[in-house]
Amino acid sequence: MSVKITPFKPAYAPVFKELNQNWIEQYFSIEPMDISVLENCQEYIIDKGGYIFFAQKEDNIIGCFALLKVNSTTYELGKMAVSAEFRGLKVGQKLLSFAVDFAKEQSWETIILYSSTKLENALHIYKKFGFREVPMEAHVEYARSNIKMQLTL
Repeated sequence: MSVKITPFKPAYAPVFKELNQNWIEQYFSIEPMDISVLENCQEYIIDKGGYIFFAQKEDNIIGCFALLKVNSTTYELGKMAVSAEFRGLKVGQKLLSFAVDFAKEQSWETIILYSSTKLENALHIYKKFGFREVPMEAHVEYARSNIKMQLTL
């Protein structure tokens, strides 16, 4: 399947929100921080030095992810989502591959992510790309996060 990765445009913000809300509601529940970030993704991600990219099949946005700036050499991979009808078609792997390549091009040192052990398929893909589990901080932003992973570039 041919998928093009395209950068954030303000017109895509509602799709970013919808894709993420759909998967979060499928497995967990929406938290206050989700609402803030998803309703104001430009302010919370882009304006703070982060990035949002989308998977596009023809004219349809079918997936997304964000890279949130932690510091000049570390970014957090977050808000990765694929439309339900395109799951299982390696769209997530294409997005993750793009994210890793993009991080290397930027000369970043580390990508971190927070996930849930409930999301076995996602964790399998992260491990396949070289992410390794690292100790988690005592307090994290999302209640659903119970695993932290890191990729050293």
